[in-house]
Amino acid sequence: MFTTALETPQVNQVPDDLFSAIAELKRDLKAVILAHYYQDSDIQDIADYIGDSLGLSRQAANTDAEVIVFAGVHFMAETAKILNPNKLVLLPDLEAGCSLADSCPPEEFAAFKAQHRDHLVVSYINCTAAIKAMSDIICTSSNAVKIIEQIPPEQPIIFAPDRNLGRYVMEQTGRDLVLWQGSCIVHETFSEKKIIQLQVEHPNAEIIAHPECEPQLLRHAQYIGSTTALLKYIQTSESPAFIVATEPGIIHQMQKTAPHKTFIPAPSTNNCACNECPHMRLNTLEKLYWAMKHQTPEIRLSEDTCAAALKPIQRMLEMS
Repeated sequence: MFTTALETPQVNQVPDDLFSAIAELKRDLKAVILAHYYQDSDIQDIADYIGDSLGLSRQAANTDAEVIVFAGVHFMAETAKILNPNKLVLLPDLEAGCSLADSCPPEEFAAFKAQHRDHLVVSYINCTAAIKAMSDIICTSSNAVKIIEQIPPEQPIIFAPDRNLGRYVMEQTGRDLVLWQGSCIVHETFSEKKIIQLQVEHPNAEIIAHPECEPQLLRHAQYIGSTTALLKYIQTSESPAFIVATEPGIIHQMQKTAPHKTFIPAPSTNNCACNECPHMRLNTLEKLYWAMKHQTPEIRLSEDTCAAALKPIQRMLEMS
């Protein structure tokens, strides 16, 4: 028997009020929604917690929720699964990857590590579970300097995967690090020339930047810090305006916390929205609803990978 289009059940019909529908699903599932600052504003507004990688890791480690809905990219949801191997961890779009994590293939990194057998491996949390499992300590942009400073000066260190964050840590600590040559496409698209032009047009604006940006851009910044550090800085700085050199999703929170100030996203080298992370933006409010509704896509990791990757994350949390 065939049915007409009018007779077909509307199984994928999106509710009129997504916010209410998601809130109801959250209660039914006993779920928590964790979102990164780089998510769309609607997702940020419905999240139980919004943060950077370190804050999200702490929340994932301490949550008593039965289901974790992670509005971020794949490696972040993997971290939540590593910290909660027996819980259901959902990611609205499994294609929400990370250019930085992709720049460090596990097989190639294993060979690189084998060439430096006496080195301690400190990996930026923006890496896959497989890279975490090969690491000794995980760090974030919030605590990288602090963690490196706690390692004895005679201990040689591999820092992976972000070369720009690694260079920044070297400058701040005076340590000689062996760097894996990975990078983030978003933080490497900012135009130094256009940012200088913007500062000429807005002489009262401070340039604030994430340490994943390239060195030539960081030289112009009045303040360098993680996304959380940038958010705190704009609240205490007396400057009335800021040129923000990181993914512009953070500006939503900046405008909420300091509505009387002006925030200008740093321009990219091309006339496009290249400073928006294409992976982060794959998640939408609709996809988040369907993920909760059908309890899929689910993050799955082997027990061995979870166990091996957990140790360096725990060391990070202890050292932070």
